[in-house]
Amino acid sequence: MSARTEPVRWRWLILVVVMVAEIMDLLDATIVNVAGPSLEQSLGASPVGLQWVIGGYALALGAGLILGGRLGDRYGRRRMFLAGLIAFTVASLACALAPSIGVLIGVRLVQGLAGALLLPQGLGLLRENFSGAELVTVFGIFGPVLGLGGIIGPVLGGGLIQADLFGLGWRLVFLVNVPIGLAAVAVAWHILPRRAGDRAVGVDVSGAALIVLSSALLVLPLNFGQEEGWPWWTWACLAAAVAGFGLFVLQQRRAVAAGTVPLVMPSIFTRAAFSVGLGGIALFFAGLIGTQLVLTLFLQIGQGFTAGQAGLGNLPLALGTAVGGALSGAVLAANLGRAVLQLGAVVQLAAAVVLWFQLGSLDDASSGTFSIWPLVPAIVIAGAGSGMIIAALFSVILAAVEDDEIGSASGVLSAVQSIAGSIGVAVFGSVFFSAVKTGDPDRGFQDALLVQAGLLVVFFALTFLFPRQPRPEEFAAADDTSDAPATA
Repeated sequence: MSARTEPVRWRWLILVVVMVAEIMDLLDATIVNVAGPSLEQSLGASPVGLQWVIGGYALALGAGLILGGRLGDRYGRRRMFLAGLIAFTVASLACALAPSIGVLIGVRLVQGLAGALLLPQGLGLLRENFSGAELVTVFGIFGPVLGLGGIIGPVLGGGLIQADLFGLGWRLVFLVNVPIGLAAVAVAWHILPRRAGDRAVGVDVSGAALIVLSSALLVLPLNFGQEEGWPWWTWACLAAAVAGFGLFVLQQRRAVAAGTVPLVMPSIFTRAAFSVGLGGIALFFAGLIGTQLVLTLFLQIGQGFTAGQAGLGNLPLALGTAVGGALSGAVLAANLGRAVLQLGAVVQLAAAVVLWFQLGSLDDASSGTFSIWPLVPAIVIAGAGSGMIIAALFSVILAAVEDDEIGSASGVLSAVQSIAGSIGVAVFGSVFFSAVKTGDPDRGFQDALLVQAGLLVVFFALTFLFPRQPRPEEFAAADDTSDAPATA
């Protein structure tokens, strides 16, 4: 929307409500990482079932993000924010009550779609209710807090499962969303301004269906391929997914040519730096989410940690990410530009090498009780490297697009980030569990580190094709004059 009314009285409370709702959304992408043994004991979850509980949420979230942003443009962000928040809260309750792993997977997909409706509204609501220097301050708070939200998921999840209040175990991970969600709905209902959407904005249902179908065809064989021995249908699905994404781009171009409003501006795909950036986003987040999952599985399945202990085992990663992100956001990104991405990749690679050798020494040890403390420095360093990248990655890639394309570009980047996380869960989970079947979880973690190292090397090479400098942060404070959806 191009028009902005005077800031409302409760605008700072709006910031709080939006952050609470969206952190709850993002936490659920990783909060169940520590629930594997509990789900196996309670519902008989297989490794593939666990991967779908975790990765299915990210898949549905990523596949629906772009459509969620467009629905906010058309029907109003207040209405879609409340609808997404209510649906997310109800889906969380359904997850907590799931009687079987199949039902849990199905409801997690619904929860992800609800999150896709909720998450894109946050940035638009803040742009509608803040302006000028206030908006710059808001984004200075909003971005880093959300960035850390998914990282601390396993820490919080482990604490909740370990507490086992009322014997609820893993169900508490989902049930805790219910009172928080209800409180957020009650407050948001009263304080969010009632602003109409733009009914002239069309909703490209066929384009949205293509994205959802192509994403599912991509992730499905990655989850089941190894267990099934990679039959012909897995390769057919992968080929169909690539064709589907290509068809989506062509379909969006035809929509523009016909004078209708597409889900995304197809012109962003003509910019080589942006298209390469999509690959960089996918490589980085697949490796980040995948190795975070493997770290948790290694501690629980390989070393017998409880859920609470495994959650605390993720704390060094979260702390390192926070430090690296703060350093990058305050100093490095503005002065180094894309070089901060290269520095972050090198730091992560160094940490992966150290961890690989440390895990090898565990295999060589004839006896003794495992302690995570020798691994902590390398885990902190790995987190610092990822934090450097997270803080600057989107702004550097968005420098390749024009101001009126930022809404579409950020929506596509966010969707790719989420879908890549789902792919990372499938690939890294398969790598780890294949080693676990032979009774060697240490090697499973080592193999996962090798995969991450390969992804980081390719990511490092791609960064040389990114714009040298990020977009000025002030672009977030400019009036949003496009019809494209804004996503957080």
